[in-house]
Amino acid sequence: MADRKMICVGTFAGAHGVRGEAKLRAFTEVPVDAVGYGPVSTEDGRRFTLKLVREAKPGLLVVRCPEIADREAAQALGGTKLFVPRDCLPPPDEDEFYYEDLVGLAAFTSDGSSFGRVKAVVNYGACDLLELMNVPGEKTAVLIPFTKEAVPQIDFAGGRITIDPPVYEDADGEDEAAT
Repeated sequence: MADRKMICVGTFAGAHGVRGEAKLRAFTEVPVDAVGYGPVSTEDGRRFTLKLVREAKPGLLVVRCPEIADREAAQALGGTKLFVPRDCLPPPDEDEFYYEDLVGLAAFTSDGSSFGRVKAVVNYGACDLLELMNVPGEKTAVLIPFTKEAVPQIDFAGGRITIDPPVYEDADGEDEAAT
């Protein structure tokens, strides 16, 4: 997977029934699209040919794969991320992009100061966050809310984003940047 940019379209979510069908949590805007991009690959290089059985509930599909022999095999795949090559996905509309396209962009504050590089886009339940690495003065990664206020500009051609890190009040009542 290292030679082509890969996009995670879903993850196996365990077995469904007793005949080797699997649940698939889709990460695509239209859930059933996760099975429509051709074979999917795992991080360790295994390939699966997904066939939609039905949509179980919003975002959760039941799929059948010839590579999954039985219920135990389907259950063992729970949590396995599924990827397709970036070039298999449709181009985003104007003013849209895939989160994976943000990874690697250099981050700068509005005054032009370097503020690291985008390592990942994560979501722990409240909102999407940019994980920035190599932030000056920081030993660990920094998380910035991925909002229009905190990230007012994205320049793919220039390979950079502009950020305005939020300011929080610390326990002593002092203002402190999000670093």
